[in-house]
Amino acid sequence: MSSTTQNKVCIVIGASHAGVNFAFALRREGWEGEIILYDNDKEFPYHRPPLSKAYLTSEEGTEQSLLFPKENYKTDNIVLKLGIAVNTINKEEKTITLANGSVQQYDKLVIATGARPFLPPIQGLDLAKNVFPMRTAEDAINIRKTINKSLTKRAVIIGGGYIGLETAASLKKLGANVVVLEREERVLARVTAPVMSDFFTQLHQNNGVKILTSKNVISIENKDDHNVVVCDDGTKLNADLIVVGVGIKVNSELAQNAGIVIENGIKVDETAKTNDTDIYAIGDCTYHFNPHYKYHLRLESVQNAVDQAKTAAKAICEQEVVYDTIPWFWSDQFDVKLQIVGLSKGYNQIIIRQEEAKNSFSTWYFKDDELLAVDAVNFAKAYVLGTKFIKSKQKLDKSKISDLSIPFKPNSFLA
Repeated sequence: MSSTTQNKVCIVIGASHAGVNFAFALRREGWEGEIILYDNDKEFPYHRPPLSKAYLTSEEGTEQSLLFPKENYKTDNIVLKLGIAVNTINKEEKTITLANGSVQQYDKLVIATGARPFLPPIQGLDLAKNVFPMRTAEDAINIRKTINKSLTKRAVIIGGGYIGLETAASLKKLGANVVVLEREERVLARVTAPVMSDFFTQLHQNNGVKILTSKNVISIENKDDHNVVVCDDGTKLNADLIVVGVGIKVNSELAQNAGIVIENGIKVDETAKTNDTDIYAIGDCTYHFNPHYKYHLRLESVQNAVDQAKTAAKAICEQEVVYDTIPWFWSDQFDVKLQIVGLSKGYNQIIIRQEEAKNSFSTWYFKDDELLAVDAVNFAKAYVLGTKFIKSKQKLDKSKISDLSIPFKPNSFLA
């Protein structure tokens, strides 16, 4: 670094995947000054993805899945201020004001406020009993407790995206009677091809989960000991537990009120910097440009949170850096592990490779001759090879991809 940071202060708002990984990365890159993280959540920073998966079905607390061991914060001199909300940012004075009225000065500020569950305007939702989103450890604990103490264990999940389906699989393991309601004509409609939707619908049905599509929930009626979920086609379902998983709302209000540019999230450049020289934003709350796909996007993924955090840390420590990664995601449901690499937006052809093993296949998304993304179901090799091909933009012989007689090796599929 060209100048000392010994007497400088870097404040991070948000202590989840992006904020915490940034703090440790900043220290690694040579920042010598103070690093202070604020988060409204009182829980010590923990891994979020297991919440709808393993965490929901176990009795273990978040202590078993901390992002970093507690002693690491002391070793790296990172100050955690948990259960404390930040009310305002004053970018002219370079200060933040906390909920208790106290003011903290900063030299660099990183906004990692993430997102919160979107709760749709369904009549009676606010008065219904045992209604939860799936975003925090507290949500998972409440869902688990509700279903475990219920005699009839009737769970209705509103939303057939990944969170909804993962939660459905976990609740089934807890012995619940699960119904998933999806407004679109198929589950995962916004994120994947019909063949993947069909596979996961069948997977859930085979495991006793009822999937109902084209169901628009219009109201929830509160009965003595349960709720009744009502759809616009007259469908009525009794529910002891309702989980709402219909998307998220970006926590951008703090930045917007401070005069930071908002566009489908907090808009940042290739270094994760906002329109203010000393304010950066990272993770789910950001809207950024992807050089590989050549369009702006907002991503909800651990990969994006961690990689963007590393980019911001390097940039603040005055290193030349550009955020340029291929997004990847994963989902665990029953005995299926789905690994996704790339973004399938704009595809005009898909190729399916069906492996000999049951429930093992991959879907390859092409736009003309360019491979955009790969969905790999119980087949990590396709995920690894897909990553390599997407990054290199090598031309592939599409006819070879689905041919099981051809060895699954990097050179086997080249045109």
